[in-house]
Amino acid sequence: MKTVEQHITDILGLIAAPEPTELDLLRAHGAVLAADVVSPVDLPGFDNSSMDGYAVCAADLDKATPDTPVHLPVVADIPAGDATPTAVRPGMCARIMTGAPLPEGADAVVPVEWTDGGTATVALDRPVRVGNAIRRAGDDVREGATVLRSGVRLGPGEMGVLAAVGRRTVPVYPCPRVVVLSTGEELVEPGHPLGYGQIWESNSFMIAAAAREAGCDVHRHGFVGDDPATVMETLEGLLGRADVVVTTGGVSMGAYDVVKEVLSRLGTVEFTQVAVQPGKPQGFGTVGPEGTPIITLPGNPVSAYVSFQVFVLPALLRLRGLEPRSLPTTRAALTVPVASPPGRRSYLRAVLSEESEGATAGRTVAPASRQGSHQLSALAGANALVVVPEDTTELPEGAVVEVVRLPELP
Repeated sequence: MKTVEQHITDILGLIAAPEPTELDLLRAHGAVLAADVVSPVDLPGFDNSSMDGYAVCAADLDKATPDTPVHLPVVADIPAGDATPTAVRPGMCARIMTGAPLPEGADAVVPVEWTDGGTATVALDRPVRVGNAIRRAGDDVREGATVLRSGVRLGPGEMGVLAAVGRRTVPVYPCPRVVVLSTGEELVEPGHPLGYGQIWESNSFMIAAAAREAGCDVHRHGFVGDDPATVMETLEGLLGRADVVVTTGGVSMGAYDVVKEVLSRLGTVEFTQVAVQPGKPQGFGTVGPEGTPIITLPGNPVSAYVSFQVFVLPALLRLRGLEPRSLPTTRAALTVPVASPPGRRSYLRAVLSEESEGATAGRTVAPASRQGSHQLSALAGANALVVVPEDTTELPEGAVVEVVRLPELP
């Protein structure tokens, strides 16, 4: 059997680094930035007020008190966006709104709450320090500064920065298009009645959701039966919308394992056994005239999910322009003893608890009591996978083990 690491390497060998494309700002949301972004201007581009109030010369208010306020004439009204040059001299002030440019000669802004709100003359009842409530030009970003680095995913904050430095378009690695397909005559679409020997199809929903969480543009085709001609026709029809195809089911040693039967004829897809539990039967290769990568996973739900996180996720990250890393791991103490078949690396569904942040002694992991590859219910509550090495068949309660952290919704 192949090692886990070798199978990951083989799959990554199919995946070419993506070419960047220039996208409109909103369409780029969620994609990965393909080049550094440098600000062409200072941010802010001019001294401005951080609140509604009065632009003053601070020295005029040195002796102001609530009992003896200083009264100043209001010589201008400056709204945000005002492009008219304005100036104040000592003994004068200007009413100013948040974001409005600071008038020449002013060196502080008094919040309106410290005044009587006058429009012709205003009473100011306390001193103010020089620079109060003023946002200086370049306080946030200096012209020529790198504001975003290549490789960052464009979320709401990054989108705001791009717009703030004047970018209407941006070079990105677009979200990869993933087509998810399950096979099996026993499958029925959820919401439809079941016949004898049938089950509701769940794998494509699960894998599609996992691919979407990984930042991909996902098309769930659903499922097809076990007719080889139908499977091949369906696959060929889906290639135009796919950067990678992920299938579940039909890859083992059974008489009706149709995916293996159909794709083996092409000579471009390899089926193998990997030293992993669950998920030993695996396949990978290319299909169609463009050589679209295809990754075939087992049909048992837990096997499919674990295989996605271990083998498919690194490939999708590379397609996004990111480092094809595995999920993050930590160390934790087992709450119960566990067993594992010899010669295979086990990934056991579990719940990781962190009672003391950063301290292994306070971090425990509780494997699910049901670890069958068909037992999907225990997966819903799991947030981690306990890793049992290939050369280990038993681990006692309290043993410190490697734990893979499963992705969590933000």
